[in-house]
Amino acid sequence: MSAEPKIQAVKYTKARFWKCALQVNPAGYVKYRGQEPSLTEADYNQQLLDACIESGISVIGMADHGNVDGVDAIRELFSSNHIVVFPGFEIASSEKIHFVCLFDENKTSQQLERILGKLELLDPTDGVRPSQLSAEKLIEEVNRLDGFIYAAHCTQSRGLLKAKMDHIWKHPQLKAAQIPGSIEDLRNVEGGFYHKVFLNKDPAYARERSMAAINAKDVEAPETVKEKSASCLIKMTRPSFSAFKQAFLDPNSRVRLNSDLPESYFSAIESIRFIGGYLDDLDIEFSDHLNAVIGGRGTGKSTLLECIRFAMNLRPFGKNAKKQHDEIIKENLGKEKGMIEMRIRSSAMNGRIFTVSRRYSEQTVVKNEAGELSPYSAQDLLPQLEIFGQNEIYEMTQDVEGKRHLLSRFLVGDHSEYETVIQKILSKLAENRSAMVRAYSNKTSIEEDIESLPKLQDQVSQFQSLGIEEKLKIVPKLEKEKQLSARISQEIEQLNNAMEVVVDNLPDTVFLSESVIENLPHVALLREQRTVLEKLKGDIELLAKQFKQAIVSAENNHAPIQQQLLEGIKSEELALEKAFKNIPSSQGKSGQEIGLAYQRLLQKIEQIKPKQITLEQRKKVITELDGERKRLLTELSEAQANRSAKLQKAVKQLNKKLSGKLKLTIGIEADREPLLQFLKESDLDGVGEKRLVWVREGDFSPANLSATIRQGEEALKSQPWGVVQTVATALIKMPLQRLLELDEIELPDTIKMELNVAHDGATENY
Repeated sequence: MSAEPKIQAVKYTKARFWKCALQVNPAGYVKYRGQEPSLTEADYNQQLLDACIESGISVIGMADHGNVDGVDAIRELFSSNHIVVFPGFEIASSEKIHFVCLFDENKTSQQLERILGKLELLDPTDGVRPSQLSAEKLIEEVNRLDGFIYAAHCTQSRGLLKAKMDHIWKHPQLKAAQIPGSIEDLRNVEGGFYHKVFLNKDPAYARERSMAAINAKDVEAPETVKEKSASCLIKMTRPSFSAFKQAFLDPNSRVRLNSDLPESYFSAIESIRFIGGYLDDLDIEFSDHLNAVIGGRGTGKSTLLECIRFAMNLRPFGKNAKKQHDEIIKENLGKEKGMIEMRIRSSAMNGRIFTVSRRYSEQTVVKNEAGELSPYSAQDLLPQLEIFGQNEIYEMTQDVEGKRHLLSRFLVGDHSEYETVIQKILSKLAENRSAMVRAYSNKTSIEEDIESLPKLQDQVSQFQSLGIEEKLKIVPKLEKEKQLSARISQEIEQLNNAMEVVVDNLPDTVFLSESVIENLPHVALLREQRTVLEKLKGDIELLAKQFKQAIVSAENNHAPIQQQLLEGIKSEELALEKAFKNIPSSQGKSGQEIGLAYQRLLQKIEQIKPKQITLEQRKKVITELDGERKRLLTELSEAQANRSAKLQKAVKQLNKKLSGKLKLTIGIEADREPLLQFLKESDLDGVGEKRLVWVREGDFSPANLSATIRQGEEALKSQPWGVVQTVATALIKMPLQRLLELDEIELPDTIKMELNVAHDGATENY
C-alpha cells in the first residue's frame, strides 16, 4: 500500500474552478463488467486517491450502478485529504436511458439506500436493472430529493441524445449532460446533430437555458481518473454540494471542460495587502474572475480602489477626482507613511509574477518573482489597466476630452487605424516645418547680402572715377585665390573625416565569439561567417592605413605649395599698399585710406557673388519642401476624412444597439477651442478674444486658414468668415513658424450624449 499523501489544506477565500470527476466507481464495479477485482478495496481506494491528487481533482462523484456499498470507505479516506465526495449512483430509466444521480456529501449510505428504493428499481438487489420510473419521472424525483441528475454518455449507447428523446432533453430540471470530449469534437458526428443540440440551435431540442456539457468518463480503474475526459471544472468558492448545484444555474460562466481552458496568459491582481494606515494588516486574495467589493458607506471601498490606483501610479482624469484621490491617499496612508503591496500576474510579460509596492511620498517599486528589482514600471505590467473612482465617470461626461475617452471604449470598427496614419503624417509635417523654417532663415540671410550688392557695385564705380581701377584690378583675383586655397584644405580634411567614420564603424566580431556560438546547432557555419567578417575587417584596416598615408602625403605636399601661394598673395598685397600711397587724396581721405577701402569693397563683392548660386539652391529646396508639405496636407485631409466616415459608421452602429436608451451625436472636428487658443497665443497685434468670435462660429479648417493668410489681406476679407481689416492685418504678420504650426492643428470631434427619459412604451424623449 502506498504511503498516505500529504497535501496542504486549501484556503477558501475566492471562487475558482475546481476539477471534478463525477463518475467514479468503487473497487467492486469491475464485477458489473464480468471481471474480478485485481486489487483489494483498500489498495484500490489508495491508488485512486493518489491519482486524484496527482491530477488536481478536488471533488469526486460516486456512480456505481444502483449500488452504494463502496461509498463510506472512499469518503472517509478522501475527506481526510481534503477531497470532497458526492455519494451517488448510476441508474437507468424505464426507457433504459442512463443517468448519474449525485447527492449531498453528508448523505449516509443508509439514506442513499432509501433513495434508491424511492426510485423504484425493478430489482433492488441488482443495480444493473432499470428503474420503473420514466426518465421524466426519474429527473423530477431526484430533484425532489434534493439531488443532482445528469445524462450519462448522452451521445453513446443508451444515451439520451443517442435515443433521440427530445422531450427529456428539454426538461428544465435536467441541467447537464456528459460528452466524451469537447463540443467542437461533435461537429462531424451524426451529421453535426449533437453539435447543434449542445449549441441550442436545433429547434426540436431548443431549451430555455442551454444544457451544460460535462466530461465525466466512467472511472473503472484509478489511472482512468487522470484522463482529461474523466473530469470537468466547476466554479465554486468552497467545494460543496450546494455550491455545485448553484454553479449549474449559470453554466456558461461556471462550468468548463478541460479543453475550454487554453494555455494562455492573462493579467490579474492576485492579492493586495496594506502595511500601516487605515487598512493596516488587510490582506486580500482576489479571484481569477469577477471580484466585487461590497460594504456600507465609509467601510473603505473607495480607499481600496484609490490605493490600487496609487500603487499603479495612475492619475485620475478629472479635477475633482484628482482632489479626492489625493485626499484619500493622504488620509489613509500619509499619517503613518503606510505602504500598499500587490502581487500581479502580467500577460504582457507572458504570465510572470511581479510584486508592485508603493509607500506614501515615495515612488512605485516593482520586483520580480525572485524579489529582485525589475526594470519594468507598474504600467508596463498592466498596460491597459483603467481605474475610475467615485463620480469620476460622471465628471468625465461633463468634459469634452472625457466623453471622447469613454466613447472610444464602445465603438467597434477600424476608424482607430487611421489615428496611426494621421500621427505619422503629423510627425512628417513637423519635420517639414523645421526644415522650411531653417531654409527660409538661410534664404533671408543670403538675400540681405545679395540685396546689398548693387549698392556695393555703385561704390566701386565711385572709386573707379578716381582712376584707381587699373592699379587695384588684382584685388578680386587675389581674393579668389584665397577662396580656392581654403577650399583645397577643406576637401582634404573632409576625406580624412570620412575615413575616420569608416574606421569607427568597422565590424566587431565579439558578438560571434566562441563562448556565444559554441553550443549552437550550426556552429561550424557561424565560424565560417566570422572568418569572412574578420577578413573584411582586416582588408578595410589595410586600405584605411593606405588611405591615411595618402592623406598625410597630400597634406605634406600641399602645405609648402599653399605656403608659397599665401606668400605670393601677401607680396601682392604689400605691393598694393605701396601703390595706395600714389593714389591722390580725396574728400579728406589719404590715398592709402582710399586704396584700403576699395580693396575691402572688392573683397566683400567677391564674397557675395557665390551666394547668388546658393540662393538659387535655397529657393529650389524651399520649392521642394513646399511641394512635400502640400502633399502631406492632402494626405492628412484624406486620412481625417476616412477616419471621420468610419467613426460616423461606428457611432451609427452603436446608436442601433442603444436605441431607446441613449443617443450619440458626433460633431466631426467641431471642437474649435484648440484653434481659438492657438490664435490667442499668437500675439496678434490689436486682436483680443472678442475679435476672434468668427473662429468659434466658422467651419473652415486650420490648414485652409493658414493658406488664406499667405494669400494676403484681401483674400482673408473675401472669405465669408467675418474677418475685419484689423484682424486681417495682424494675421498676415504672423511669423512663418506659427503659420506652419497652424497647418498642423487637429480639431477634435464633439460628442453629444442624450438620455431617453421617457417611460417604457412612451414616445422617446431625449
